[in-house]
Amino acid sequence: MPTIITSVQNPRINQASRLRARRHRDREGLMLVEGADELLLALAGGARPQVVFYCRELSPRPLDDVLARSEKSGAELVEVSPAVFEKLAYRENPDGTVAVLPAARRRLDDLAPGQGPLFLVAESVEKPGNLGALLRSADACAVSGVIVCDPTTDLNNPNVVRSSRGTLFTVPLAEASSPEAIAWLRARQIAIVAATPQASRVYTEADLRGPVAIAVGAEDDGLSQAWLGQADQMVRIPMLGRVNSLNVSTAATLLLYEALRQRQTK
Repeated sequence: MPTIITSVQNPRINQASRLRARRHRDREGLMLVEGADELLLALAGGARPQVVFYCRELSPRPLDDVLARSEKSGAELVEVSPAVFEKLAYRENPDGTVAVLPAARRRLDDLAPGQGPLFLVAESVEKPGNLGALLRSADACAVSGVIVCDPTTDLNNPNVVRSSRGTLFTVPLAEASSPEAIAWLRARQIAIVAATPQASRVYTEADLRGPVAIAVGAEDDGLSQAWLGQADQMVRIPMLGRVNSLNVSTAATLLLYEALRQRQTK
């Protein structure tokens, strides 16, 4: 029979709710995943939750499947009252599940380029929502991997999990410094395509069919000179209005789908 917690002052609830802050995630080596769909993707990606807090009263659908899969993976199931769950939740419209998972280490050597790889490089992306959206687009295009360089937000941020819709756990992913990532790509003969408004070539004119890493930069400053100076090609997205660039996740999506189109045509 599962444990039931009804007190908002319960030490386990206080400990879990603190994981919304980065300093506690880094110190504990743990992270939060809210949402049944996100948790199911995490399980499919091999994640092993330590504990799943759930509240059937707040769920718009039956939780039997996600709870059974979580328990099978070794998670402890803890039922909580609506008031307790609201303390744990970080969404505006909670769906009744919050899990505590070990924070994964994501290394370059864990990536497998395969034949004709397509990578996405995200340098110094600041907003968790943009980072999550990048992962959703990478998942949609079945990229070989995403390399997050010099991030200013951590991948275990609950808002990255939310905006990625759980693809954080299924897309091949690595964190590295820019010099490490560039050296890794060079050693595998993967060309670097840098997206920048200053480029003369429109992105649809670039050849994206071979082994390629598409690099996009921070929301305000774009790619650093470290990437621009190493780029095999620099491309731009035509901008006909008053601003000179798109949101980083939108720009990455356009570039990835162009690469996908070219590869399917080939």
